[in-house]
Amino acid sequence: MTDVTRILNAIERGDAKATDELLPLVYEELRVLAAQKLSHEAPGQTLQATALVHEAYLRLVGNESRSWANRGHFFAAAAEAMRRILVDHARRRKSLKRGGCQQRVDLDGADLECTDAAAEDRLLALDEALARLSKEDPVKADLVKLRYFTGLTMEQASEMLGISSTTAKRYWSYARAWLLREME
Repeated sequence: MTDVTRILNAIERGDAKATDELLPLVYEELRVLAAQKLSHEAPGQTLQATALVHEAYLRLVGNESRSWANRGHFFAAAAEAMRRILVDHARRRKSLKRGGCQQRVDLDGADLECTDAAAEDRLLALDEALARLSKEDPVKADLVKLRYFTGLTMEQASEMLGISSTTAKRYWSYARAWLLREME
């Protein structure tokens, strides 16, 4: 049993100190995953990797009704939390209250870069398609969340889901084709 799994079990039993022990063990790994994900976002992204990790961690640990079976289950929940945060962030940025279709301009830079509204539209379309895939095949949807939203490799994601690497590759091919078809 890994330290993370041991601490997760202690949290489930109600040990308040265990929550304090969890963050140092998973923080750097979550931060690397968040940074990898945000590096693929459109230029002008205002959400930082640290903020994404903190928000996801607060959502995971702040909800007392949650329990995780093991490290893989925790990171799957972290992937889902990060996905929801990124989608919520994209929705807020697109809302009329926050400027709608107006583009953010960096006034400090000599060459002015604008945000990519199409990237936000793709993220929202992906979220809707992923919700439909979750109803049809939750394991394939979880694989997409782990790979796309946390940046895990195929091997890491297959390990987290408890499936073989070959099966994960098959699921990944199917899920990508299914999502592309749904998003068109």
